[in-house]
Amino acid sequence: MRNKDKRPVQRQGRTSPSAKPAVPRSAPARPGRAASPEKARSEEAAPQRLLIERTGERPAERIPLILESSGAGDFHLIDSGNALKLEQYGPYRIVRPEAQALWKPSLGAVAWDNVDAIFTGDTDEDGMGRWRFPKEALGETWPLSLLGIDFLGRFTSFRHVGVFPEQIVHWQWMKQQVEAAARPVKVLNLFGYTGVASLVAAAAGAEVTHVDASKKAIGWARENQALSRLERAPIRWICEDAMKFIQREERRGNRYDIILTDPPKFGRGPNGEVWHLFEHLPSMLDICRELFSPKALGLVLTAYSIRASFYSIHELMRETMRGAGGVVESGELVIRESGLEGKDRGRALSTSLFSRWIPQ
Repeated sequence: MRNKDKRPVQRQGRTSPSAKPAVPRSAPARPGRAASPEKARSEEAAPQRLLIERTGERPAERIPLILESSGAGDFHLIDSGNALKLEQYGPYRIVRPEAQALWKPSLGAVAWDNVDAIFTGDTDEDGMGRWRFPKEALGETWPLSLLGIDFLGRFTSFRHVGVFPEQIVHWQWMKQQVEAAARPVKVLNLFGYTGVASLVAAAAGAEVTHVDASKKAIGWARENQALSRLERAPIRWICEDAMKFIQREERRGNRYDIILTDPPKFGRGPNGEVWHLFEHLPSMLDICRELFSPKALGLVLTAYSIRASFYSIHELMRETMRGAGGVVESGELVIRESGLEGKDRGRALSTSLFSRWIPQ
């Protein structure tokens, strides 16, 4: 249900329970078929089961935790301010809207004017717009690399570029867990979007199940798989509503060691299923817990563009994992400005909330 074309409608992809915003994140938040909150509420959602009554102590907590990325591979945040951000993606310097950049830019007009692409038009998270190319017309895609994974950047009409670099910190954590496990590890990536996280996990040696409600997102992910020369990696690409998928996995008794879920605020699955974050997230996390293997390594939740404190998802995660031990760490993901050359240490730009359970 994530719409990764529009990062938020259901970020089942940054858009739907199936699909981190450009193609329907399970319906989707990133692009695709976004549904207004009013319309989403009026339509039938995917069937839900009752929450399981959990007993025992809640996990320990570690808060607030700020996970910071300063860039990696072909990406870094150059500067921000005046509700905009100036980013470097491989050979291209890009300007995109950023409502949380309330301050003035550190760099002058010379840096901000010397750019390759500018997103204009509707700056709402779910709105559509267009790209302007000041120097020369550019193609829809271009090659990028992060954490050793090659993939395509894309100029989408929902201002996203095919990757959410603030997630680098989660991907690094996941990579470390897979490599250190010294055993087969199964990863479930819900709202997987263009597959970069899935490819990072597969390259580290994991068996991956990637779920997104957008056919377009799945197609992009397969392209990225080929670019990364991971065609033989054990990845299942599933185009389906995320809630329906995990409910079926629960009935089948399938289990996973690491689960990533990056749902949008609102979204639609491929058959019109409606996702509403505040209504469906408790059920989604509850089912995810039932999908854990006996030696589970962690559950990661990221939440974008919602009017809530990190405490809301933190306490939900602790209740969901009651009796499981371990620790729940929650807070914000931020990206640090690093200047034109990627070597400075500037301001931190908040991008999203997160909560993560680990067995400790």
